[in-house]
Amino acid sequence: MISVQDDRQAVEFGAVTGFRDGFYRCLSARADALFVLCDAVSCGERPVTSLVELSLSPVFRRGHGALYDALAAGEIDAAGVGDVLVDGLPAAADEGPLLFTADVTVCPRPDAECSADRGHCHTSCRCDGDRKTIPGWNYAWLAGIQWGRSSWVSPVDAVRMDPDDDLVAVTAAQIRELATRLRAAGRTGGAGRLPPMVVMDSGYPATAMTDAVSDVDVQLLIRLDRDDRVFHRPPPPRVPGRTGRPPKYGARFECASPTSWHTPDATLTVDTDRYGRVEVHAWSGLSPKIQARGWFADRSELPVVTGTVVHVRVEHLPDGRAPHKDLWLWWAAPEGVPLDLDMLWRVYLRRFDIEHFFRFAKSTLGWTAAKTRTPAQQDRWTWLTIAAYTQLRLARNLTTDLRRPWERRPEPDRPLSPHRVRRGFRHIHDRLGTPARVPKPTRPGPGRPPGSRSGPAQRHPVRKKTEKTDTRQPAGKKQAG
Repeated sequence: MISVQDDRQAVEFGAVTGFRDGFYRCLSARADALFVLCDAVSCGERPVTSLVELSLSPVFRRGHGALYDALAAGEIDAAGVGDVLVDGLPAAADEGPLLFTADVTVCPRPDAECSADRGHCHTSCRCDGDRKTIPGWNYAWLAGIQWGRSSWVSPVDAVRMDPDDDLVAVTAAQIRELATRLRAAGRTGGAGRLPPMVVMDSGYPATAMTDAVSDVDVQLLIRLDRDDRVFHRPPPPRVPGRTGRPPKYGARFECASPTSWHTPDATLTVDTDRYGRVEVHAWSGLSPKIQARGWFADRSELPVVTGTVVHVRVEHLPDGRAPHKDLWLWWAAPEGVPLDLDMLWRVYLRRFDIEHFFRFAKSTLGWTAAKTRTPAQQDRWTWLTIAAYTQLRLARNLTTDLRRPWERRPEPDRPLSPHRVRRGFRHIHDRLGTPARVPKPTRPGPGRPPGSRSGPAQRHPVRKKTEKTDTRQPAGKKQAG
């Protein structure tokens, strides 16, 4: 008799093999070498600190020349990989929405003078906490998140940003493509199903993001960048007989001035174990005054963007410390979506799960350890890193916990961490099989012809973001971006 547990493991086993087959079909050039390189990343026991050392992995079965050739001349269908990643997303909890988070992280290349399209990327300085810059490539990520405390996410997209790219435009394009893939996969719509929600930190301008995806059936939850933000209520009705242009904005709503707050449209008070008493208030229909800069610099007429401002106040932090400030959120959703305060403040806490993924991808999977020269090579390496992480996530309930004697036992109601799943993934790799073909025996090539010289590689300076000029202002007056 087959038990329920065996049946569930068979389904999860089929999900892993299905993802591997789908990912292999997206490799259009150097497919075998790229696929086994992804397996070498997944089956490693130690962190990846050098790209060439992956050629020594037992699952690679090729020389180091094939590894570099795969990254230099391989081709990956990014759109096809995105479809495969969306198909592998976990189901939403109950009737709640699918949850996603967007964030930007840097692949630092400070000494890579031969790498093109490097820009000044923001990074944090551990000495004093100030924001510094480092030459490298910025990548905009989009990943699925789930309820509950977990270190697992589901990356669905990663785009390398040009130094002149606008963060709002790049992220809006990612969200629009994600919504299209979700509709094609049948993951949105239906009776009682809420639109997917994308959670962002304060680095994303809330008003610009709301305007950029106003035609997409998606919810946005963004932390406000400042605690002194000023919004406005809807304008009062026009007085009969009064001439002139009607006002666009009503009374002021200052986040830093409680005396300007009017009666909230929704209120929630809940007692929790980690945060104590949590008080949540929401005011709907608020809109900020938009300036003709940044995303709105080229508009002939500035729009009025409305949303819901959410104020969250907690009694204490999980470590017992008192919070030094309150949390302000901006929520925008299509018409007809109900306001659920208990869901909003809890969903924002899940945004930080992507930080665990960034740390694991950089320190363990070697996303920043591979010193690729060209941006195209780094893009291919990024997709391989995502594929390696995804198959670890799909196999997290199939691997055995190879716990070290000094490590803590895992909690019974939580999945294994990515580190422990990767440690045991090599033991189920043979059972999964591989669509990659067996390498053919060959002899070393002739090498470089005698007397040939390649010359020094081309140097590329670090690019700076181009300043944009507002055409509606006098010539020579620069517009802030």
